[in-house]
Order: sequence, then structure tokens, then C-alpha cells
Amino acid sequence: MVSMSQTSPSHVIRTEILPSRSGNTSLFSGSYNTNAFRHKTTVAFPRDSPKTTNAVGVKVRRGDKVIVAASPPTDDASASTEPLTKEDLVGYLASGCKPKENWRIGTEHEKFGFDLKTLRPMTYEQIADLLNAISERFDWEKIMEGDNIIGLKQGKQSISLEPGGQFELSGAPLETLHQTCAEVNSHLYQVKAVAEEMGIGFIGIGFQPKWERKDIPIMPKGRYEIMRNYMPKVGSLGLDMMFRTCTVQVNLDFSSEADMIRKFRAGLALQPIATALFANSPFTEGKPNGYLSMRSQIWTDTDNNRAGMLPFVFDDSFGFEQYVEYALDVPMYFVYRKKKYIDCAGLSFRDFLAGKLAPLPGEYPTLNDWENHLTTIFPEVRLKRYLEMRGADGGPWRRLCALPAFWVGILYDDISLQNVLDMTADWTEGERQMLRNKVPVTGLKTPFRDGLLKHVAEDVLQFAKDGLERRGYKETGFLNEVAEVVRTGLTPAEKILDLYHGKWGQTVDPVFEELLY
Repeated sequence: MVSMSQTSPSHVIRTEILPSRSGNTSLFSGSYNTNAFRHKTTVAFPRDSPKTTNAVGVKVRRGDKVIVAASPPTDDASASTEPLTKEDLVGYLASGCKPKENWRIGTEHEKFGFDLKTLRPMTYEQIADLLNAISERFDWEKIMEGDNIIGLKQGKQSISLEPGGQFELSGAPLETLHQTCAEVNSHLYQVKAVAEEMGIGFIGIGFQPKWERKDIPIMPKGRYEIMRNYMPKVGSLGLDMMFRTCTVQVNLDFSSEADMIRKFRAGLALQPIATALFANSPFTEGKPNGYLSMRSQIWTDTDNNRAGMLPFVFDDSFGFEQYVEYALDVPMYFVYRKKKYIDCAGLSFRDFLAGKLAPLPGEYPTLNDWENHLTTIFPEVRLKRYLEMRGADGGPWRRLCALPAFWVGILYDDISLQNVLDMTADWTEGERQMLRNKVPVTGLKTPFRDGLLKHVAEDVLQFAKDGLERRGYKETGFLNEVAEVVRTGLTPAEKILDLYHGKWGQTVDPVFEELLY
């Protein structure tokens, strides 16, 4: 869904020195290309966060607790002595390259909180109480925006709020799927320990199943106000995306530009299969909505300037530079200056690069501005200094472990990755787009060439299993949840639709218990 920033300490380097960081175990660091940064100045790269739109985390003490200042980039942390060039922006992406032994797995997942008695969405006041209680009990640092608590941070993990109060864990960069699943379990234990005492539950599903948009609370975060005003201008479903969807996402590394390209292409080609395997959003306002993944469908009419299947990734000329060219023309949302969000919705980062951004005349962007802009682009696979797989609906805890298993088995194993690239090499742009359009409705039953998408998924799942086997960490069990979906051809959405039409008696209320964490 909307991947927004968290606070993390900044790793500040002098670009004329640029020491190698290949020994760093972080998911989101890399050895920097000295040719990419011509201006000799202090540049702040955020360290080790699954979401990299943040800069210096300023800590103050309030009582006995450490408070972390709001997460947006600070303009003084990365002030440059001369304007950035396109080469700087390309170099920023290239700085994510790292050797295979330093590749990590970052998982992000969102969930809906609700009142156990009324099933109504959590209010911001309840969310604030929950965040404060988790902070006190489990020693998380608080992230504040003004006087409002908007998230938590502990080590390399962070908890944030999406626009409608969706509760998100951005996990630490981890080596194995066992660690990833343990992190998920620990997070859910902590959240449940506090939430149950408050009469709050959390549901794993891709779209709010019962409540209208007017029933969803609005979080007190400045960037979301700008987005809320802009969305209706560029699509009919953007506000639903913001307030009523939940996703699970996996962030993975690459070793070089060529490796990035291979993984990007495989990820885009297979994203409709991931959408089908994890489809889990068939209800809107208490009734079936005609889709297996309403969350995925919503992205088709949110803002097509910043979403989609990115056909240019399959061009022979594709690389970091081509992605920069694309990103420069994605309309901006905002710039952050002096603790304020400046509304730049619809304006051009290319103009900003030239010092011609109307709200900031004569001012040039910093790398933090670029980093922030990259997080406002929402294709099915997104490139930052790592690749984000973005096609899956939110779901119950077993599926939170299955999604990273699926992608790690394919993208972190050379043989499986090559098998996928060979299998999809002759898929046309039209076929990839057809799958993107039809999977939200028909899932694994989507016709493809001389069979069904289910048959393709069988091969892909085997590639994922084989890749995990070769990793040698005994991780294949994490695929059991999706193996059942492939075997039966029934998506999670179809299973809860059967319950709705059967023992639930055509009411969605039982889904809050069925998919309760």
C-alpha cells in the first residue's frame, strides 16, 4: 500500500571519501559509487531501515522515555553545495548494490484494528493509547509528529500508521525466513498483549470488509492530508487505497545493475501470481464486491501515473538511469521543510532538479527529497536501493511468513531466478497486463495461453521450493500455506466467500473472528 517513512538514524558519509560498506549487514546499505556523487558535501543516507524516506532521528527525553522526532527528512541534514544532477540520482539507486552474502529479507505488513464489541475501526485515540502502552511495556521509542504519536521504533524495526489507521510493522533486515517469522510472531504477541486488554482486535485481510470510507478515522499525519486532497483528481479509487486497504510486502537486495534488472523483470512478470496466491479482499461494505482481490483492483484506478506494471522495465535499455527518468516524471506530492509539509501535488521533480519548483523558487532538492519522492511511486514492483514486491493482500499470520518465502526462493537463488526468466521470456506486454487486469477477479482460474494461471503457479511454486532447498536453511515449510492454494486452485478469498454464502449466513461479521490475529 502506501509505503511511508519511519525514523531511523542517518548514516552520514563524506562523498569525496565514500568508504566501502560491503561488510555492513544491513539490508539497505551498499558500497557507493564515487563517480555518482560529484558535489563534495555531506550527504545523509538513512541506515538500515526497511523504509528509507527518513533522515536524522532527533531524540529528546520526555519524562523517562526517549521520544524520536517525526520521521520526514530534514533539509539541513543533507544540504548540498551545488545542485544535484541526474547522475547523483542514478548513483543513489546504484548505491544499493551489495554482495550476495550481505543480502537480507525485509518484510512489511499492515492490519486493521477494530473494537471487539462493535467491530468498528479503531479511533486515533485508541491507536495512540495502544502505541503508548506498547512503548511503555516493550521498550519501543516513540515517533512523534508535533504532539501526536504516529509510530514506534525499536532497533531496526518500526511500527507506523497508514492513512486510515492501518497498523504496520516494518521489519528489520534479516538473514533467514525463520528470523522473519519469529519477528512477525513477536510483534503480534506484543500487539495482542496490549490490544486485548483494550478490547481491540486485529484482522488480516486486504480490504476493509464492513465499513464505509466515512467510518474510517483519519490519521494526524501531514503528508496524508496532501495525498487525500490530491487523490480524487487523478483516479476514482485513491481514497479507498489510502483508507481501506492492507498489504504485505517483501523487500529484497540485488548485487549489481544487471542483477536488479533480472529480479525486477521476474518480480513484475510473477506479481499477478502472487496477487492470486494471496488474494484476500472479496468484501466491501458487508457484501461480496465481485473481486477476489479488491485491494489489487483499486490500484488500477488510484493514480496511473505512479502505479502499474512498468513495461519499460522489459526494454533492452532498462537500468538505473531509465528508472530515474521514469521517477522524475512521476508527479510529486510534497516537500518537507522546517517541520512542515509543502504541498507540491502534481508538480514535477524534474523542475525541482532545475530549481524551478514553484512553491520553492530557486531551491534545489536534496537526496533526502529524492528518497522521499521515490516512496510516493506505487508500481507492482518498486525500486529504491532495494526491490519491493508489492502485489499481495494482507492476511493471517501464516501468510505473513509465506510471502517472503515465495519471493526469496525465486529471487535469491540463481537457478530458480533463471528458470523464471526463461519461462516468462516470451510473455508479451499484453499478456502481462492481461494477467494484471484479470487476476483480481478470477485468481488462479485466469485463462493463460493453453491452460490456467494455476498451471503456471504450479511451476513457479516448485521453483520457489527448489530455491529455498538450495539455500540450506530448511525454509520450505513456510510455503505450505501457498502450496495448498496452488494444489486446490482456491484463493483465500474464495474460501471466505464460501463461508459467507454457507455457514456465515451471508453476513461478513464472522470474518473478524475467522481472520483475527
